[in-house]
Amino acid sequence: MAAWDEEFVAYVAARRLALRRTAYLLSGDWHRAEDLAQTALARLYVRWPSVQRRAAVDSYARQVLLRLYLDERRLRSSGEVPVADPEPAGAVADPALPAADRLDLMAALARLSSRQRAVLVLRYWEDLPVEAVARALDLPTGTVKSLSSRGLDALRRDLGSGALVDATEDD
Repeated sequence: MAAWDEEFVAYVAARRLALRRTAYLLSGDWHRAEDLAQTALARLYVRWPSVQRRAAVDSYARQVLLRLYLDERRLRSSGEVPVADPEPAGAVADPALPAADRLDLMAALARLSSRQRAVLVLRYWEDLPVEAVARALDLPTGTVKSLSSRGLDALRRDLGSGALVDATEDD
């Protein structure tokens, strides 16, 4: 086993669950999230010797995950209909948010466009600045701000006006 293989295994052990949670927030389905995370890690493994020399491994992995999710959404033309699925064993829920509210939020996120959803997940779950989201999605910063604002407005309409704090103040 090469030294960089051991480094990759350590990276996966440390970051796999976080990558899967991000994939779940994007896809709304734990099984799809696992597939997205695994595919992203497989692609990262192929590029590991060159990626690890840069200090932005997490950023690269997140970008691969986003590209996979957005490409899948664009190319999906089947009649698949996602069904409610309980969280798998080991899934980490947000303890500050009651289960019913989490389900409502995930349903509301699922009704957003894939770009709005990606922007909201990166901005408010991953806590990335507008510029980092713009780079990850290859969008102008103004578009990220617009998608963020419209996505939050849609969530507020869907969940009720008091459901979300005003997260756009820092934009």
